[in-house]
Amino acid sequence: MQPTLPQPIDLMTEPIESIEVSLGDRSYPIWISTGLTESAEQPHFAKHFQAAVGDCTHVVLIHDAAVSNTIASRVEQQLDQAGIRITNISIPSGETSKSVSMLETIWSTMLESGTDRRSVVVAVGGGVVGDLAGFAAASFTRGLRFVQVPTTLLSMVDSSVGGKTGINLPGGKNMVGSFWQPQMVWIDTQSLSTLPDRDFISGMAEVIKYGVIEDAEFFSWLQDKAARLIEKDAETLRYAIRKSCESKARVVAEDERETSGRRAILNYGHTFAHAIEATAGYGVCLHGEAVSIGMQMAAHLAIDMELCDRSLLEEQTAVLSAAKLPLAWKDADPEKMLPVMSRDKKVSHGKLRFVLPDRIGHVAMVGDVPSKKVIAAILACRDEPKG
Repeated sequence: MQPTLPQPIDLMTEPIESIEVSLGDRSYPIWISTGLTESAEQPHFAKHFQAAVGDCTHVVLIHDAAVSNTIASRVEQQLDQAGIRITNISIPSGETSKSVSMLETIWSTMLESGTDRRSVVVAVGGGVVGDLAGFAAASFTRGLRFVQVPTTLLSMVDSSVGGKTGINLPGGKNMVGSFWQPQMVWIDTQSLSTLPDRDFISGMAEVIKYGVIEDAEFFSWLQDKAARLIEKDAETLRYAIRKSCESKARVVAEDERETSGRRAILNYGHTFAHAIEATAGYGVCLHGEAVSIGMQMAAHLAIDMELCDRSLLEEQTAVLSAAKLPLAWKDADPEKMLPVMSRDKKVSHGKLRFVLPDRIGHVAMVGDVPSKKVIAAILACRDEPKG
């Protein structure tokens, strides 16, 4: 018996917008809306899901425990009503879940539930769940179809887009993983309404990052709208998310697997940030908080390297401050951070390399950076700036 193919979707009748990540036969849509997953009248998610993946009779639903009774439940309900068998896997919240032991638990559950190559993995949660579930999808039976349903601002604008998946090792963040593109990314900003303020604000760092690295016009918009974003205004949020996703989609389309160096610009501030996270202990400092501080360290380094004027740091500081993000870390320890940074994936022939700005809207990879300048940049961000 031939499977019933999903009916075409009339996008003109739905309050939703989309962006395409253009990767040839691996291209996929990012859908952005507010409240459509909650709709009792129309199974919006299930319709778009079936259009994206085609034939599907089994879903492995991997979700953050914090959203079990909210958006994960709605997604499960819509898939169940579509006649799809569901294997439900709840993941404890927090960075510590991105581990070998948790991945093994997922693999074992998938095996026991009869998961095969026709199954689809659906990740509902923040970046931790997306990275973990994506790697499980990429590795089980050498690759399963995968759908992302990000529920945090950080995952909506960053980790759910671009195909990076992975887990942490005790000595390094995201050191084991793969590139594995989803079939679809489904963003419903309604899920942000219950997100703790600290987690929401953490995601603002990645939004601001896009303005610094690639889109000066968007940065200018953020200078005016950062406060409005903090209030979680739906229309403002959708615009910021769309602009961020468009920026990342452009970069990923140009350099999907980081072969040309173009995609490395997305790691602005991250070399410092990953060292902050690792030395503080995963989960102590949220990823976006570390990125914010890392961006400040990177700007200080760029000034010391005579790549940009101090005005760039001042503008960046003002926007990060308006978003209520941290600008310094009093426990920053160069002696502990440098060994972690030496294991960063951007290291080349033992030499530290950094993504550094020369102006708002443009960054470049800079190699062979003297350790003493890196140390100075770290020390410059031990105390919050005055004024």
